[in-house]
Amino acid sequence: MSYDAIILGAGGAGLLAAATAGQAGARILVVDHASEAGRKILISGGGRCNFTNLGVEARCFLSENPHFVKSALKRYTQWDFLALVEAHGIAWHEKTLGQLFCDGSARQIVDMLLAECRRGGVEIRLSTPIGEIGHADGRFTVGRDTAPNLVIATGGPSIPKMGATGRAYAIAEQFGLKVVTPRPALVPFTLGGEERMFKEISGIACPVVARARGAAFEEAALFTHKGLSGPAILQISSYWSPGETISLTVLADASDHLRAAKRRMPRAHLKAALAERLPNRLAEALTARIGIDAELGALPDKALDAAAETLTRLTFRPTGTEGYAKAEVTAGGIDTAELSSKTMEARKLPGLYAIGEAVDVTGWLGGYNFQWAWSSGVAAGRAIGAADGKRRPADA
Repeated sequence: MSYDAIILGAGGAGLLAAATAGQAGARILVVDHASEAGRKILISGGGRCNFTNLGVEARCFLSENPHFVKSALKRYTQWDFLALVEAHGIAWHEKTLGQLFCDGSARQIVDMLLAECRRGGVEIRLSTPIGEIGHADGRFTVGRDTAPNLVIATGGPSIPKMGATGRAYAIAEQFGLKVVTPRPALVPFTLGGEERMFKEISGIACPVVARARGAAFEEAALFTHKGLSGPAILQISSYWSPGETISLTVLADASDHLRAAKRRMPRAHLKAALAERLPNRLAEALTARIGIDAELGALPDKALDAAAETLTRLTFRPTGTEGYAKAEVTAGGIDTAELSSKTMEARKLPGLYAIGEAVDVTGWLGGYNFQWAWSSGVAAGRAIGAADGKRRPADA
């Protein structure tokens, strides 16, 4: 069969790209080896899909070229996607930090995208291995199908149990596009050595400020039997590199609090003072980490300030992360230097596009990566639709 574009991947980016191009008049085929479309959408946000964020800005994305995202995000914004959600009658609500979720189910977002694809006459083939891909005489071949345009929308290798692979990178390299080394992002840390003492407080969470490489996120951290997790940890993991340290502020006003506690209850020990503000088991673990076992009244203020320094900059050197199996997304990917920021088309090979997680663009936790999927997908879909519109009069 002959199409105007073949889109590899029936995830969020691929489906919206297909719908956009199809509704502009292009003949579109979407191919995916999975048995159902939008599998990552279905499990996201606890089953309610954190589909975008009210605070989307370019600074909320990591890439070797931090300016690359600006064009696509400006041309298809979070407000544009929200308008589409509302047009389909999907009820939504805002959680913390501008995160938007469906009131009902994430399946509503998948159904919406599939409905948009039907409006555009898009053909979707599921449970279909992609197989070999070729290119000759200005046309791409995927199996027995051909098209002048090919869109890489197969995502990254995060969450392999959902069928995720690194196929996008192999396709890119087949056609001469560079790939920034992929790595797990928005992922829990593992700890070892003496830091495993925090294994004893597995399941304890508390608000923190997590820091690494000049980045800082103020959200919750969760101590686990393997190491550290929770929103603040997932956020900072995208900025971390193996061998580096991270720091947590667990009590921002620790110095003032400890000095006040010394005046109020001089016979109490450090653990009692910390337990006023922190979970009891965490207070116990931090007291052991600080190594002070004396009445507060017997401690000089310098000792209290030293303890406070630990509480405001609790430092860890992770042994690693929990890998792609637990990573929300993949950092790295197809080098943005290879792509047009306006259309997502490859500079070296007209007709080849890359969108979504396959590209070296990684958003913060909280709906940002979905917005990149929508914005980059629409950018490619519009470009394909516009090119098809130019061809149709001549074809006719």
